[in-house]
Amino acid sequence: MKKRILIGIAGGSGSGKTAIAQKLSKDLGHQRVVLVAQDSYYKDLSHLPLRERAKQNFDHPDALDNELLIQHLRSLLAGQVVEQPVYDFSLHCRSRETVRIGGQNIIILEGVLILVNKELRQLMDIKVYVDTDADIRFIRRLKRDILERGRTLDSVIEQYEKTVRPMHLKFVEPSKRYADVIISGSGEIGEAVALLSTKIEALLRET
Repeated sequence: MKKRILIGIAGGSGSGKTAIAQKLSKDLGHQRVVLVAQDSYYKDLSHLPLRERAKQNFDHPDALDNELLIQHLRSLLAGQVVEQPVYDFSLHCRSRETVRIGGQNIIILEGVLILVNKELRQLMDIKVYVDTDADIRFIRRLKRDILERGRTLDSVIEQYEKTVRPMHLKFVEPSKRYADVIISGSGEIGEAVALLSTKIEALLRET
């Protein structure tokens, strides 16, 4: 049976998780890797008016459909294909479309809150935390939300003050203690990714 492993990459919003996951995928070979973003598994809020959706606390663990995410990860680890949700961040609801993923032997899960959930942690072969200064994370988030998610400057700042920062301090930062590896997301990531790649290759060679 083909061995499959799950790598979890956590860290605050804007810490550089996605960049590290993508670089790791490139180094290992895209054909061997499937990238899974916890952000795709936000609970669907289409039953609420748009104004009410925008008021939800998206930085609390309860905002995520971890039950479905865990189900999908188990299927991917068993070599099966799943229909991953597509989340619309401008409308705060799931799209009717899905993305079919699966078949690779390396699964990389990245997300702010993935180390908070015990069941998710138990599925991971390597748990990584990306530690990045708060000012860098905020600037990155500001640029992303305005350019990619259709947010206004005021709405991004308000959300950061009301939920992002408090939830980071309450849930994300404490989850760092569960990490097997802590790397910096503030500067050059090449060396850290190379070390991770070596560790992953060693795991795959184990019988």
